[in-house]
Amino acid sequence: MLTIDVVTLFPEVIAPFTVASIPGRAAAAGLVKFNLVQLRDFTHDRHHTVDDYPYGGGAGMVLKPEPFFEAAESLGTLESVVLLSARGRPFVHDDAVRLSLGGRLTLLCGHYKDVDERVATGLATEELSVGDFVLSGGEPAALCVLDAVVRLLPGALGDHESASGDSHYDGRLS
Repeated sequence: MLTIDVVTLFPEVIAPFTVASIPGRAAAAGLVKFNLVQLRDFTHDRHHTVDDYPYGGGAGMVLKPEPFFEAAESLGTLESVVLLSARGRPFVHDDAVRLSLGGRLTLLCGHYKDVDERVATGLATEELSVGDFVLSGGEPAALCVLDAVVRLLPGALGDHESASGDSHYDGRLS
């Protein structure tokens, strides 16, 4: 079974997608387990502050690294830790295949201006983008990755040949 952790400020955005359609059926069949992690649960002030000004200055707020590192530590042993970011390498079908073959996938969702660089360099094993545009947060990108990965799990679709015949297998677009 694949475990997919989603570390986010907005688990309520992700939750409906984990119980509906293909991801929901895959979870009900025991093919995947979803673990939604509220980033604010790993703060230590009464306001549950997760953001701060960028260390080097500049506009906007970035998410502090400490809650991400503490959330990751609470999850135990991690395999693939993906930071969803507009500056990441483009997420492609081969990534979905590779990530579907693992035992655990942890998706880190940024918000506001970005995340502290220490999250990208000290926690994430890779940084992926779902396109050449900026989203308000990593949650929509996480949903894209989650869906692309789950549908490749054997048994997630009614007919596994359906997934292997999809347009991006073997580098072809149909």
